[in-house]
Amino acid sequence: MNTLVRFFALIALALVASAASAQFVKGNEAVKVLLDGKVAVEIPPIPTSGSASKLKPCAAAAGCHPGPWHMVETPAGLRECTEPFARPTSCRAPTYGTQKLARLWIAKKGSSWLWCQYPSLAKKCVDMYARPPLNLPVSAVQ
Repeated sequence: MNTLVRFFALIALALVASAASAQFVKGNEAVKVLLDGKVAVEIPPIPTSGSASKLKPCAAAAGCHPGPWHMVETPAGLRECTEPFARPTSCRAPTYGTQKLARLWIAKKGSSWLWCQYPSLAKKCVDMYARPPLNLPVSAVQ
């Protein structure tokens, strides 16, 4: 009986760990744990030229966002944003795991900022700042 209880406890622990690990991009170099245990997070820079630099962000609560939600790690934790730059008004608390929406995951690898289809650097990621059509992301309902 004791072995059976341990077995089910291990299964429950594995399910919780797998669900929790899906809420961030493994290998995202924008998130660093410092020696003192604090977490430092980088956010993609807003371009200094081009249309993205001139656009006013769609507020997350405004209902004006027609595209996929950007899942961005911020100093406040994982946020669901209308843009990859995570400006304060463009983000809200994440609904991942409770609501199915089209999503893109924002991650950094080396000096490149990426749009990833899933929370994994191994799954369909494209450079956010590449010229079209090389920067066209592929979202997925998750």
